[in-house]
Amino acid sequence: MYGETAAMRRRVGQLREQALEIRQMADRLVARAEAVPWHGRAAESMRLRIKERAAHLREAAGLHETAADTLGRHVQEVDRRQDAIAVVERKVDSLVGDARARLEAARQTDPDVEPEPEDAPLLAFEPPPPGHRDWLDVELPGL
Repeated sequence: MYGETAAMRRRVGQLREQALEIRQMADRLVARAEAVPWHGRAAESMRLRIKERAAHLREAAGLHETAADTLGRHVQEVDRRQDAIAVVERKVDSLVGDARARLEAARQTDPDVEPEPEDAPLLAFEPPPPGHRDWLDVELPGL
């Protein structure tokens, strides 16, 4: 089956947590720089550089949030497709089962009877592996 959505959801949470930690780190860095009892041009230069570095950290945190949002949307799409695959699998299983039952019932009275033309593709169907994306491309009568 494609896409371990539980693992992806955990990663979304980790990315959000990392974004928060990076923002907190930037805030602590600025607060510590401001708290240094040092004055003069060099001190102001250091504080300015720290604020610039903190801005870069906040930008990195924003990128983590963007990555989390993007991965979250991907997880939703994977879930949607996995659900669609499951629906097609169940429907095909039912259609093939019904075609087999009709043929078996017909063979109870005539062992040499051929399947009905609409059942032939169902009886000859070779399914993709369970959960495979190829289920989304299956075309059979009744689907």
